[in-house]
Amino acid sequence: MRFSRAVIAAACVSLLSLSACSSGPDDSQDPAYQGAYLYGTDGNMANEFGAIFKEQPGLLNGMKGTMPLTELDDSFLQRLRSVKPGLKDLLFAGEAYDAVVISALAAQQAGSTEPAQIAKYINAVTVGGTICRSIKQCLALAEDGQAISYRGVTVRYGFAEAGEPATTSYGTVHFDSANQLDNGKTEYLGTGNERDVTGQKPPAPVKGGSTDKQLIFGGLLPKTGALAYTTPPMEAGALLAISEVNAAGGVLGKPVKWIDGDDGTSPTKAKATIESHHAAGVQVLIGPGASGVALASLPDSIKYGMVMFSPCNTSPDLTGYEDKGLYFRTAPSDVLQARALADVMLRDGLQKIAIVTHSDNYGKKLAEGVTKELVKAGVSEVAVQTYVYQITDGGEVKDEGELARIANQVVPTQPDGVLVIGYSESAGAIKALAAAGANIRH
Repeated sequence: MRFSRAVIAAACVSLLSLSACSSGPDDSQDPAYQGAYLYGTDGNMANEFGAIFKEQPGLLNGMKGTMPLTELDDSFLQRLRSVKPGLKDLLFAGEAYDAVVISALAAQQAGSTEPAQIAKYINAVTVGGTICRSIKQCLALAEDGQAISYRGVTVRYGFAEAGEPATTSYGTVHFDSANQLDNGKTEYLGTGNERDVTGQKPPAPVKGGSTDKQLIFGGLLPKTGALAYTTPPMEAGALLAISEVNAAGGVLGKPVKWIDGDDGTSPTKAKATIESHHAAGVQVLIGPGASGVALASLPDSIKYGMVMFSPCNTSPDLTGYEDKGLYFRTAPSDVLQARALADVMLRDGLQKIAIVTHSDNYGKKLAEGVTKELVKAGVSEVAVQTYVYQITDGGEVKDEGELARIANQVVPTQPDGVLVIGYSESAGAIKALAAAGANIRH
């Protein structure tokens, strides 16, 4: 479906700061061109992202994309919404829940709340022991000194040696004519390799351990900044896990504690929050949101000897980071998402693709990964063109005019598909494409 003249005109009104509206390429000059499919990723495929387009009804209609997503059962959804009624999105909620639970189980098995000791057991509680699925069951086994294999909301198999999932599930999601996700069209795709599960012998669990120090979690989620709209489901998942761990008796005989904190989608803010959490005695950080923020702030958490456990970092650069064994994530590497996204695009028969991405590590690395997978599948390397716009440390567009300039470069090339990678700021890139006369199919 093509954008109607009315929709493009509406986009123009809101985009005077970006560029003047153009009518775009004249389709009569190339009647065979049917327009471009529009794609997104976990940074912008969300209902809260769609809400940004309230002045452009239907603008996202037909946009599809991938995200780490496991089909969540009704029991978990009900419990999650009891924590945050009216929750609009579920992205990384399960991953946040599992990050807290795994950390709690690791502390119980370690018989310690010291971060370095907890870190030694994080991979271990996902492999090589009795399979357990509930917090109560897993904590009871851990307290008894038994090795366990936690199978949670999103952790369906063990962790790889790098402290991340060896296998995962992706969802292909679609926006509808109301700029909201159509849950009826969601598809799930398993990916990864069970053979990548760590082969290291796990340390022996400590039976019936106790400690004088309470286990304290520190939130390091993007409550403000360009990723703020992604925080509600993650926060709900983390708080639900805290509540359920305490309902099961806590860790090492004491209730666990949550201290709220904001990463601001900014390395500067994240570093300040890490310092504050360290002063408050936090042992495990849950977050941050953006991979670029993680890469910039991880040295601070390492300096303070804290575990950093993110539910949503996806950059491949974090897999081999020299983290002194203190960094973990329940979100999979974008090496896996690139494969899933390329598969979605290839099923649409694309041969000419434009990738519009922000300058953060997440965007650039995912763009590189998708390009690699497309070329591997037979798409000509010259047929995949990447356009990068600059963002600030806080995730905002540095020069909004740059979005219009990129859009006016992309549209005349008449691509079969356009992939937009970014956070909330990527809404401006999509609006700029509309203002430049893009024809979007669905």
